[in-house]
Parts: sequence; structure tokens; C-alpha cells
Amino acid sequence: MASIRSKVSLLAILIAAATLNNDSIALAQSAFEVPKEITTPDKVESRIGTLEFKDGAPSAETAKKVFDALDFTRGLDAFLNSYGGASAYALQKGFQSIGADDNTVVLFPELMDSKSLFLTANADTVYYLAVVDLTKGPIVIEQPPRGLGTINDMWFQWIIDIGFPGPDRGEGGRYLIVPPGYTGQLPDSGFHVAHSKTNRVLYGARAFLTDNDPKPTVDLIKKHLKIYSYTPGGFGTSIATALGGNVRLEANPPVPETKFVEASGKAFNTVPPNDYSFFEMINENIQAEPADSYNPELAGQLAAIGIVKGKDFKPDDRMKKILTDAAAVGNAAGRVLNWRANEVPGWAYYPDSAWSSMLWEGGANFETPPPMITKEGLFDPLPPTGARTLNSKTAFYYGYTLDSPGMIMRLPRVGSQYLMGFVDADKRDLEGGKTYKVTLPKGIPAEAFWSFTVYDNQTRSMLDTPQRYPRAGSQSYPSPAAEADADGSTTIYFGPKQPEGVERSNWVQTMPDKGWFTILRLYSPLEPFFTKEWRLSEIEPVK
Repeated sequence: MASIRSKVSLLAILIAAATLNNDSIALAQSAFEVPKEITTPDKVESRIGTLEFKDGAPSAETAKKVFDALDFTRGLDAFLNSYGGASAYALQKGFQSIGADDNTVVLFPELMDSKSLFLTANADTVYYLAVVDLTKGPIVIEQPPRGLGTINDMWFQWIIDIGFPGPDRGEGGRYLIVPPGYTGQLPDSGFHVAHSKTNRVLYGARAFLTDNDPKPTVDLIKKHLKIYSYTPGGFGTSIATALGGNVRLEANPPVPETKFVEASGKAFNTVPPNDYSFFEMINENIQAEPADSYNPELAGQLAAIGIVKGKDFKPDDRMKKILTDAAAVGNAAGRVLNWRANEVPGWAYYPDSAWSSMLWEGGANFETPPPMITKEGLFDPLPPTGARTLNSKTAFYYGYTLDSPGMIMRLPRVGSQYLMGFVDADKRDLEGGKTYKVTLPKGIPAEAFWSFTVYDNQTRSMLDTPQRYPRAGSQSYPSPAAEADADGSTTIYFGPKQPEGVERSNWVQTMPDKGWFTILRLYSPLEPFFTKEWRLSEIEPVK
């Protein structure tokens, strides 16, 4: 009996201890305060209005506001991140409008002028461009000698450089562009082989004048440029490879004649829209290209607003209104990041200057600045940042076309360099009814030649004036070569009327009531540009 009582007493003690322990835990829990920062008040003020919650649960009105904000944000991101794709597709549509279908070369034998709308094209070089169709298999492009350019896919993603910056190094050569998913035999040699993620690619090239005359250059292009289908087992495939059984030896068929459409003086548009129709254009590009030809983040942004490969794009009225607003803000962002480029850290050429370039921040891939050049002439790559420079990417694609590592190099005597001028010395917008001047000191650092070109603020294309070619520079075609002053400096004037005592060669006409900006191009730039020992003046109003 005593033993039983002892066991009961022990059990009672254990129960009492457990009860006491539970009470202690409950007391401790009641004393714990939930961190305020993880809770949501009943009302929260935000940029999209007052957000209301009932003990953390969002109201129906709050849900509507948030859904609208998410759709707007994704629409804005889609506009900014797909502008390169819209621009590439707009080029294709523009070429088609003048009868240049795929694989047809658009050629400017009298240079590009202010009649056609192209984002910041120049009036210094002979352009030759094409949209190349890969849907039936690999395509051969026979690149003429003495050219320079690049091949991009339909999202302005770089594929390969051609001409002087490419593997042919200006000697000309055969390029084989391979479509996505191609599993056929490729040649052993004889071609510069490059693979595309899209079914079509943009071939963009230009060539310098010959003794200030475009005709010999145009003749060279017409003689050598060929675009035709690749023949597996033909040129470039050895008998030994054929003996492996994967390909049959073939004779190359006659090369078809290349079709050229001459476009100098023709009025047509290649600039993407800035309204709701922008998203319709992007949808057309999406439907024409493989679903994996662009990155998953962009695909997600587009899918969130209803643009999906293989599906109809049919936004309702609510979504159309939101996307119209997103296009308006995206357009504004592109303009702010260009017209105020000198205010973005790292974009100004000199710390206190209005001259700027967004490409120095992230280079051609908008991720890592272009490599430095050692005294021995070797490239010294900078470490990857791992982060996309979104502002420079937005600014570049809004105002410029085609992407290439060769476009932005710190290498003297190679390629070209650009300085963009959107505002005057007092950081005020440039007005077409006023007169301005820029002075370039003696020793302009361009081994080949240099030029200013004036652009229309609205279209970002060459300003349409009675001059036809709104430029001034060291070449004597298509306008007279600029003349230097007695001290070796050269002053260029911009204004609606030719200033008294100023040569026509040193004046670029502007138009009253039309805003404008300019780009200084230095072809084969010299070291003083990179070291900044040479500095041009700001754009100064003439009193």
C-alpha cells in the first residue's frame, strides 16, 4: 500500500511540475511582442493611394490598386527591356515598306540623308543593311572588303562583328549564320561561323568613302556582297568528313544575284512607336521568333501583360489603358536618360561637361565597362560586375541601333568614338531658332575623319532641313569640308541662318521651333581623346 501511495505522490508531483512549466511558457509567450515591422496597419499611405487592410487582409479596393500597379510595373519593364526588339522589328518593317524583303540589301549610294527615319544614323559613310531569313537553314553572307559592321539577332543581341572589327579584319570573307536548333552538318573551314538565337538576323554594315567619293565604295559593295543559302557538303566540307557518313558531298549551285534596293532620298520609317501600338509590335516579334530567343525575365514580364509565344494578344480595355500609360512613362524614361545623360554618374566625358556617352558605364553588353588598353597595346579586361546597367541599356536602345563590342573600345586608331550633346554650356535645351557654336582645338584626335551630325529631338533621326545632310566635318562629301581657323582650331556653328562671315562648310542648319541634339563622331580616334588631353568646347550660345 505504501508503494502505491508513493507512486501516486510521484505522479502528482510530475503533473504539478508539468502544469507549472506550461504556465511558465504561456506567461513567457504572453510577454513576447510581435515585431511591429512585420505587421501591416489597417491603413498604409503609398504612391498608389491609401491601402486598407482588416487585421492584415487587403480590402477589395486595395487589391484592385495593387493589381493595377503590378500590371503597370510589368508593362513599364517590358517597354524598357524589349525596346531593342521593337527597334529591330521596326527596321524590318521599314525595309519592307520600300520593297526590301528578307535577304535584300538596303543600300545608300548617296549616303543616308534626312528623308528617312533611322535612329541617329550618320551622313558620313555608305550604309548597307539587310534582314536575313534563317527559317530555311543556314545562310552565307559574303562580306565585301573594307567594310565594318555587325550582325545582331532580332532582339539586338550581338552575334558576330564583320569587316574591320570582325575576324576578316577588313579583308572580306564568308560568314555562315546558323539558325536556332540547326542539327545539320557544318563546314570544316572556309567560313566564319556564328549561331543565332532568332529566325532572322540584322546585317548592318557601312564603308568609308574613297577619296571623298561614295561611288567606288558602292561599286565595291555591289561587286562583292552576296547573301545565299548554305549547301551542306559543298564548299568547306572535306572528303574525309564526308567519308564519316554524316553528309554527302555536294557541288555548290550558282550563287544567285543579290538584290539591292537603293534608299538614298527615300522617305520611310524604321523607328518604333511610343504608344500602345509598341506592345502590338513586340507581340509580332515574339510570334515570329523562338520562345527561348530572349531571356526568361523578359519573357516573364511580357507574359504578365499577355504577350506569349503561340497565343493571341487580346488585352481588355483596362489593360490597354495601363499599357498606354506604361508606354508613356517608358518613352519619358528613354528621353530623360538621353537628354539628361550628363547628369547620370559616369556618363559625362568630363566631370563638368554636357558631352556624354552611356556606353562607358557597361560597354556593349551593358554589364562591364569596356576594357582598358595597356601601354603595350594589349586589352586589360575589367572584372565582370554581374549586374546589368539598366539605365545605359534603356538610353542606348531608345536612341541608337545595333550592338557590338567593336562600337565601344578604348583602342587608339581602331573603330570610332562618340560624344552626345543634348544641352548647351548652361545645361539648357538646344533651340532651333538660336545660334550656337562648338570649337574643336587644334589636333582633333581622329586619324580617319570626324563629323558632327544634327538630329531631330522627336524622331532621333537626322534633322530635315534644306541642307539635306545636316552635318559638318573633315570630309568634303556630302557637304564641304570644315575649314580651320588661323590658330588651327575649328569652329562649327549651328543655327537657322548661316552666320555672317562663316563658311558654309562650318555651319549646320537648324529649324526654328524644332529642338535638336548632335553627336560628334571620331573615326579611328587617337590617344588624346582617351587621355582627355584634348577637349572640345561646350555648345555655346552665340550672342
